[in-house]
Amino acid sequence: MTLYVDADACPVRAEALKVAERHKVRVIYVANGGIRPPAHPLATLQIVPEGPDAADDWIAAQAGPGDVCVTADIPLAHRCVTAGALVLKPNGETLTPANIGSALATRDLMADLRAANPLGGEGGGKGFTKADRSRFLDALDRTLRRAAQA
Repeated sequence: MTLYVDADACPVRAEALKVAERHKVRVIYVANGGIRPPAHPLATLQIVPEGPDAADDWIAAQAGPGDVCVTADIPLAHRCVTAGALVLKPNGETLTPANIGSALATRDLMADLRAANPLGGEGGGKGFTKADRSRFLDALDRTLRRAAQA
C-alpha cells in the first residue's frame, strides 16, 4: 500500500504524513518542484517534469488496488478510481466509482459556465477551513484502514 499525494498546492501534505506514519504507510509526494523533500523515512518526493498533467500522469501510472491517492484534481481522481485506488480530496470527501462520474460532470459543467461568463467574474471557491482539515484527517485514517483490509 502506498499513499500518493498530488502535492502541488495540496493543503494537507503534513497531515497526510502524520496519518500515514501512524499506519506505517509509505507516502510519495508528487510535484513539479517547489516543495521541500520530506525529512521522514516513510516519505519521498517524486519530481516530475514541468507540464500541465505530468504529476497526474505519473500518479495515474502508479496507483492501483490497495493504494490511496489524495488529490483535488477530479480527472486524476477519475483515473485513480478507475485503476482501483481509493481517492480522497483534501477536504476529506471520498471519491468512489459511485460518485466520480457526477463529480467529473459537475467539474466539466462549472468549467463551461466559467468559460461562458462574458463578464469574467472572479468566483474562486470557498477557502480551506479547519473543519476541512479535520474531516481530511478522519477520512484518511478510515481510508488507510480500509485499504489495509483489502
